Amino acid sequence: MKLHNLISFFLGPVLAAITVVFFTQSAVSATPDPTEQFRPFLNKVTATLADPGLKKMPKHEQSRRIIGVVRERFDFREMSKRVIGQQWRNLSEKEQREFEELFTQLLQYAYVGKIDEYSGQQVQFTQQRIKGERAEVQTLLVDKAKSIPVSYIMLLRGDQWMAYDVVVEGVSLVRNYMEQFSEILRKDGYPGLVKQIEEKIAELEKDIKKT
Repeated sequence: MKLHNLISFFLGPVLAAITVVFFTQSAVSATPDPTEQFRPFLNKVTATLADPGLKKMPKHEQSRRIIGVVRERFDFREMSKRVIGQQWRNLSEKEQREFEELFTQLLQYAYVGKIDEYSGQQVQFTQQRIKGERAEVQTLLVDKAKSIPVSYIMLLRGDQWMAYDVVVEGVSLVRNYMEQFSEILRKDGYPGLVKQIEEKIAELEKDIKKT
């Protein structure tokens, strides 16, 4: 056997193995790290909450500013889709957009009161789990008195991890709303759900304007 044939004989399998390893590693490394994407986002949220100017604003301005930051890394369409389940498929594209905006507005007003509860708590990242295009980033919200476990459930959109659920001390925000909405849908249908959400938003807006 000629020398170049011997080299090819011995090196061929080695080069093939190296090629497989290279492309396998490339495929793995191509998936972005959810924690590294989410860390600067949560830093921005806590910095916004810690801004002394925030609490001087009227409540409705506070809520607008916070929701503007939250939109950067939360997929409110996916969240809206999940809270009403199978009903989502029965809605037109226009109705889906309208419900997404309505549900986002509900969250915006429902949680604006929580802004005053922020007193410098820090976020500690504990671990993450990735399964295909889904991920969970687990954190602790820490202050001097206690640590609260908070997990963010995400989907990969292109090269960006977007959260669609928050689980606080084992309680899922999406599941909580889904259970409430499914009961309303069963009794009053989709028009009844929209009516109740609109009434709740009007009530929350009224309360906010008093402060």
